[in-house]
This record gives sequence, structure tokens and C-alpha cells, in this order.
Amino acid sequence: MAQKSQGSQQGARNKLSNTAKDKTTVNEYLKEFEEGEKVLIKIEPSESEGRPHQRFHGKTVEVTGKQGDSYEVKFKDGNIEKTLYIPPIHLKRTE
Repeated sequence: MAQKSQGSQQGARNKLSNTAKDKTTVNEYLKEFEEGEKVLIKIEPSESEGRPHQRFHGKTVEVTGKQGDSYEVKFKDGNIEKTLYIPPIHLKRTE
């Protein structure tokens, strides 16, 4: 019997797929965020460059700076403070 795959994208069929309505526009690449702003990590499936790990999908994080085209975000994962550098296409404003 074959073994089940244990790859990095295992179990992500719904997270990493778009419907026909969810077309990516150029405006998604050009979004601007202010330092201290709260944003949501929402993985854009059509763009693989700079994609954060799927375990962070849906997390609310705080923008702490900018590095190149990406934004530096910090959050606590349990008791550990983590820093990620994520392009704006994978970030969404919260209201």
C-alpha cells in the first residue's frame, strides 16, 4: 500500500485554489499599508512568490515596516514572537 504524502502543502486544497470570480488584479500587487496597521494574512493562490506557510493563513498581524516590496509583520505564535516578510498580494486590510 502506498504511503500518504506529507508535503508542505498537504491538506490545502481549499486554501490554495481560486474560483473563476477571484481574479487577481494589478491593484493587489500595489497595495500600501501603514506601520502599526492590523492586516490579515490571506494567501493568494495564483501567486507563489513570497507565499507564507499555510499555517499562517487567516492570522491577524501587525505591520511593523517595509523591506523592498514586502512588508515586515510581527505576531505571537503561542509564546513565540514571529516576524515574516510578506508581499502585499498575500495581505488584506481588516476593518
